[in-house]
Amino acid sequence: MDIFAKCYEPSLAGELKEKGVYPYFHALQSRQDVEVMMEGKRRIMLGSNNYLGLTTDPEVVEAGIRALEQYGTGCSGSRFLNGTLQMHLELEEELGRFLRKPGIVTFGTGFQSNVGIISALVGRHDYVICDRENHASIYAGCQLSYGKMLRYRHSDMAELEKCLQKVPETAGALIVTDGVFSMGGDIAKLPEICALAKQYGARVMVDDAHGLGVLGEGGRGTASYFGLEEQVDVYMGTFSKSLASLGGYMAASAEVAEYVRHASRPFIFSASIPPANCATALAALRKLEQHPELPERLRQLSRYARDGLTARGLTIRPSALEAPTPIIPIYTYETYRTLRVAAEIYDRGVYVNPTLPPATPEGEALLRTSYMATHTEALLDEAMDIIGEVMVHE
Repeated sequence: MDIFAKCYEPSLAGELKEKGVYPYFHALQSRQDVEVMMEGKRRIMLGSNNYLGLTTDPEVVEAGIRALEQYGTGCSGSRFLNGTLQMHLELEEELGRFLRKPGIVTFGTGFQSNVGIISALVGRHDYVICDRENHASIYAGCQLSYGKMLRYRHSDMAELEKCLQKVPETAGALIVTDGVFSMGGDIAKLPEICALAKQYGARVMVDDAHGLGVLGEGGRGTASYFGLEEQVDVYMGTFSKSLASLGGYMAASAEVAEYVRHASRPFIFSASIPPANCATALAALRKLEQHPELPERLRQLSRYARDGLTARGLTIRPSALEAPTPIIPIYTYETYRTLRVAAEIYDRGVYVNPTLPPATPEGEALLRTSYMATHTEALLDEAMDIIGEVMVHE
């Protein structure tokens, strides 16, 4: 049998393209901002993870330009060999101070960070315990480790405890959870998770890709939000969201970070973060440190959007209704309805992300909307009016 046979079979993507509701790969023709040019038309952007709006900040942009001029376009090697810049060390040092964790390891992408951290820490006789709604990169890290993966229903602490009870006393266990869940916008039950981890002798890792710059003191993330910085053993995060760049990181104790630095295959065998990405992440981190009002402004706008969408008769996923995060999922329920609605909203000048099974349970398809600290209430009103009108008449 030809291994490529599957490539020529009828597909859902092909069917959606034929029906004119294929929602992916729309091409940007401008900067990632609150308003963009996309496929020749102005669109209000309600589908970006640029939470603090720093992709267009002049100081952040200028830092990238200077790094290109000083260091060139790339490092041409891994951090392990010739690919460590002084700037990489500077970024790790400042990030460690900001997160109050002395051990920082940086990776080329957020996806690579989860894969690299989990596969290094979870050994052959260890267990990794995973919320079912965790990001795909966490699952990839679990699959590439030599340990045994157990899963619990989303935020179901009773089932998490049952998983912990299955771990032999002779085995290590790592509980891994998103801090802010990327599709639902809700926050992990971190106090309960940490209490169970302590009771059963497990360690805790939080993927804070959508928590950094959003929650906690000065945007320090989910553990800070709950006052649990000492009880969370490992933070993972990205530079591609609040820090307006590309790359990812691990924050832990110095000893754990040193172990991962020498045991993580994705870290050892991948080229290091390019100079411009490193410089923009560092500049964005400094901007966040200097402007702790940015996360508060983001929370204010998120509340404004939640209130506005609800007032227009839209149904927000209950778990995200009260969460102070910039991810607001609107129920559309059925797959083809979701695609039709998303296409019409896009045609009328607003970009949102349709979220379909298996990313959601069957019958619970969503429009994932997300917000930036640089949005204005007037822009949000314009976008919400369009979404409301399309949804009501669909």
